[in-house]
Amino acid sequence: MKKLITIAALGTLLAVTGCGKTENASGPVKREAGNWKTEVKLVKFEVPGMPPEMKDGMAKMVEGASGMDQCFTQEQVDKEDIAAELAKGPGNGGECTWSKKEVTGGKIDVAGTCTANGQTVDMAMNGTMEAKKSDVTITTKGKVPTGGDMEMVMQMVSTHTGPCKAPAAT
Repeated sequence: MKKLITIAALGTLLAVTGCGKTENASGPVKREAGNWKTEVKLVKFEVPGMPPEMKDGMAKMVEGASGMDQCFTQEQVDKEDIAAELAKGPGNGGECTWSKKEVTGGKIDVAGTCTANGQTVDMAMNGTMEAKKSDVTITTKGKVPTGGDMEMVMQMVSTHTGPCKAPAAT
């Protein structure tokens, strides 16, 4: 089950680290440098045979990522490249093959198959990316080791909240 949760968390990581730049003839949509707050909502989580306490644990893990503040400097924003991030796929030696990778005009429409820890899942990301806000829904589907189909849908909304906060004095 841990592998399954790792795969499920993969979508979150891709969305948090990726969604920053689009490839578009009319110019890329870049997110604005500064402080970004990310809200994550578990919309759907179905795993056959998973005990309710494990489902609750997964919901708590996803909610734990909610409300996260991240500071992005101008240099980081300038270097962001969602296409490169997607090509890399998940960490820990995983990889993704994308059958659809449309990241243009402020829209994100990506679908493919990712493999990590010996498990393969179908992943799709759909949403919008603007200079001060992104709203992406991540759908992950795959087989669970015990048999049956797993499906998880998460919504991530990131909002620019202003300049980066100065580190607190210690």
